[in-house]
Amino acid sequence: MTPTDSSSSPTGLMAVDALLQPFNRSDAPGLIVGIARAGRTVYRRGVGLASIEQSVAMSPHTHVRIASTSKQFTCLAVLLLAEDGLLDIDDLVYQHLPELPLLHPAGPTLRQLMHHTGGWRTDLAAVAQGLAILPKADWSKPLHEPNGELNFEPGTRMIYSNTGYQLLARVIERLSGQRFEDFMRERIFTPLGMHDTESLTSDLEIRAGMAMQYQAQPAAAGGGLQRGIYPGELRGSGSLVSTVDDMLCWLAHLRSPQKTVGSAASWAQMIELPQLSTGMRLPYALGLMRHDYRGVEVIHHAGAVLGATSQMITVPSHELDIMIMVNGAPISPVALGFQIIDALLGEALVAPPAPVPAAAHAALLGRRYHAAATGAVFGFEDAGGKLALNWLGSRGMPLRQIGNEALLPCEDSALNPLGFALEELAGTTAPDILTLNDGGHLLRCERLPDVAPTSAALAPALAGRYRVPDLQIDAHVEIEGEGEALQIIVRLQGRHGHSAYRLQPLSQDVLLAMPADALFAGMGGAGIINIDRAAGRVSGLRLDAPRLRRLRFIREEHTA
Repeated sequence: MTPTDSSSSPTGLMAVDALLQPFNRSDAPGLIVGIARAGRTVYRRGVGLASIEQSVAMSPHTHVRIASTSKQFTCLAVLLLAEDGLLDIDDLVYQHLPELPLLHPAGPTLRQLMHHTGGWRTDLAAVAQGLAILPKADWSKPLHEPNGELNFEPGTRMIYSNTGYQLLARVIERLSGQRFEDFMRERIFTPLGMHDTESLTSDLEIRAGMAMQYQAQPAAAGGGLQRGIYPGELRGSGSLVSTVDDMLCWLAHLRSPQKTVGSAASWAQMIELPQLSTGMRLPYALGLMRHDYRGVEVIHHAGAVLGATSQMITVPSHELDIMIMVNGAPISPVALGFQIIDALLGEALVAPPAPVPAAAHAALLGRRYHAAATGAVFGFEDAGGKLALNWLGSRGMPLRQIGNEALLPCEDSALNPLGFALEELAGTTAPDILTLNDGGHLLRCERLPDVAPTSAALAPALAGRYRVPDLQIDAHVEIEGEGEALQIIVRLQGRHGHSAYRLQPLSQDVLLAMPADALFAGMGGAGIINIDRAAGRVSGLRLDAPRLRRLRFIREEHTA
């Protein structure tokens, strides 16, 4: 694992040091990396600061929030309850949380919630309230969930849902008779010797030895850093705080045939891959991704909240385990994890899939397409020479060339795999029609006009008050400014905060919705609005975002 030729580029652990060196600063947040081979720790290093205010350095002993890397632990807890005979993971969630609205007779099931295939909407409060801090929930009371519709029919698609995992945490509490935090400690962390790991529900809670979280402010908001505080509670979906040593211990147990916690059958289910109703197999198991990377199988899960990101990844065939924890350094722990695998396994790996070159598809750049069947809108961008897919207003994600397909795989987006036949993308002019393979659903997509209507042309028909039943609030579409400066603004006022979106027409019936809050916009808070009409008049709007489908805004009739 150490280089033999000092004149060449660094390899092995020296390459890991080189990857971390740009973040080895005494004036900025940092990260921690732990690496083990065959259960023996071979590398553990912190760089940067755990606290800028107190000049406390990141170290292997620092506790850091691991965000959605927590999800696998919630899944194991559900499986332990199944071993206890208290549930079946194919039970409908309504069976254990009967206060929930019955949105579909066939689901979601507990298994579907763990796979993100249940269709349960997530983070609805953020649509109306942005990043406003929400009050502490009373988990001793029945859950109040205003959802009136699923994102999709259970089992037909995948959309990542934090709320689904929060429902699982409630099931764990209700059936075990224990607080989620206590169950996790007694049944999982203590038996495994993970004494520095706990479920910490809110970023407002304080623990000794824990890294502060720092969030980069976008240039539009003045730049710099601010405290990273997630606006709601994270129980079940991203609540764990841990250390690299504890997480390497967890990874060793995950790979081992000998289990201290959970049966062999339960662990087999943890990595069993689901199949959609279309027949497409997904790489997202129970809180764990499992797929091929350069000829080796990897099992992993990343996490991200405001000011904290993480990546846990193992290559079982090489007994290589990696844990990365970041408290605000400008680095992707997911990309870093794969760079470390490249550095340590080099010659054992095959060449990666080629990206789709942007230059070969220049006619597509800047073009957008609309799927009338679902309301989805996507466009194409140049991301450093790679053709990238802009999905529902989100940041462009590079497409990979897999066989005769240009693919955005599930492991890159936490959504259905999205793909196109390469031959359809070829040509010197952008085609009028594209066929999108959305998780096995073939969607006919029409190119949106190159010249969209002006805001001034659409604004009068849209302005007014709308009822949003699933948010239990009203929304107001307003006109601001005049002439070329005219803007269409949607304003929403929730119980604890407010939000606003600027609408940009893409066609007579489709608009891009961009959050007015620059930080929220940078986090992927953008969406697409489809206009509903009746008798030639706007009767409502439907908002779609990367993790939300068909949120209905119903036009209120004017009264004299």
